[in-house]
Amino acid sequence: MADPINIFWFRRDLRHFDNHGFFKALSNDLPVVPLFIFDTEILDDLNDRYDKRVNFIYHKLNELNQTFIDQNSSLLIKKGKPSDVFKELISSYEIKKVYINHDYEPYGIKRDEEISDLLFRNGISLDSFKDHVVFEKEEIIKSDGNPYSIFTPYSKAWKSKFGKKELTYYHSEEHLHNLYPYKFDFPVLEEIGFKPSWVDYPDDKPSKQIISNYHRYRDYPSKQGTTRIGVHLRFGTVSPRQMIKLADELNESWLNELIWREFYMMILYHNPYVVKLEYKPKYRLMPWRTSEADFERWKNGLTGYPIVDAGMRELNQTGYMHNRVRMITASFLTKHLLIDWRWGEAWFAKKLLDYELSSNNGNWQWAASSGCDAAPYFRIFNPTTQARKFDPDMEYIRKWVNELDSFDYPKAMVKHKEARNRAIQTFKHTLNTVE
Repeated sequence: MADPINIFWFRRDLRHFDNHGFFKALSNDLPVVPLFIFDTEILDDLNDRYDKRVNFIYHKLNELNQTFIDQNSSLLIKKGKPSDVFKELISSYEIKKVYINHDYEPYGIKRDEEISDLLFRNGISLDSFKDHVVFEKEEIIKSDGNPYSIFTPYSKAWKSKFGKKELTYYHSEEHLHNLYPYKFDFPVLEEIGFKPSWVDYPDDKPSKQIISNYHRYRDYPSKQGTTRIGVHLRFGTVSPRQMIKLADELNESWLNELIWREFYMMILYHNPYVVKLEYKPKYRLMPWRTSEADFERWKNGLTGYPIVDAGMRELNQTGYMHNRVRMITASFLTKHLLIDWRWGEAWFAKKLLDYELSSNNGNWQWAASSGCDAAPYFRIFNPTTQARKFDPDMEYIRKWVNELDSFDYPKAMVKHKEARNRAIQTFKHTLNTVE
């Protein structure tokens, strides 16, 4: 490949349409090599060779590749540390520019800075664009110049700014003829180090009926009341702008959920320490229990509380858990069992198909009362009451807890009232000590 080229580096934007950075690359005057790197800095931390997310990514990459083949091109797939991959590419090709979309996670920011430095030393520019969100960084901030830490005023500012602008659609799909005309080998999954697994992928075209009724049915896990679009937003197989447009047209409750996504992304961007530490410093002295046995029972859905157990079993078997049940299971671990939220967050990170660092971290810290705009420490879900309210006919529970009416089902590992009192006293004592 002696001719000069540009590269578009796909990461969490695995679509050929309405892709900002991809559009900019294809609009330039040089042919574009589409690149994806299976990043060993990330893959090496995955213990499951049948990892559902890797399978999802591989499946979507194959779809992208087929689209590019139709344009007499193909997707270049590499495996390794990104800096090593780019060193190899620089030595093999005459690269003028590399295009990407912004990343807001600490690892992604650090990785992109390293790649930018490497490219700069070789006379190559790295051009990055906003694509995953509608508003980023300092675009939604308070009048004093500081980022928001409370959702309601953030969402009001977001909606106010959104109402004054028109969403831009980037017609990258209309410029695929500018892809480099070359057929790269597409690896089998085993070459990446993983094996095929069955995954129940949700539809990437959410039902307008579900969105319209979202506020009515979103809290009932036995109903098809949510879009399950999270995995597609996480890996960019849908356009965030198109989802926002749908939400704006059909249902404000669903729009609020998409704004929460951007809110947590910006919390992480402005406060990267939350990956390891509590957002609120006064919660950092919490004497969390370190019972591996209790954690194992929670992980495996053997707590004796049917709604908690149903949620954990759904997660372990499918890689998904209904959002209301996520709150209940997280509250149970951090309040009833007083086990460190980081343990639960790590388990969800390992299992969730739609795992998103910012949202997972934000929601777990919300449950543990240590996050920004979090539930107060004395707000403790009663799993039995929650089950009666949101799964009154026990459809969801019985789907996942087959032995519910048998002697095999475990007794409740803690009593709600006693666990609640213990949690409140522990939190209160800790916070009083700090003050």
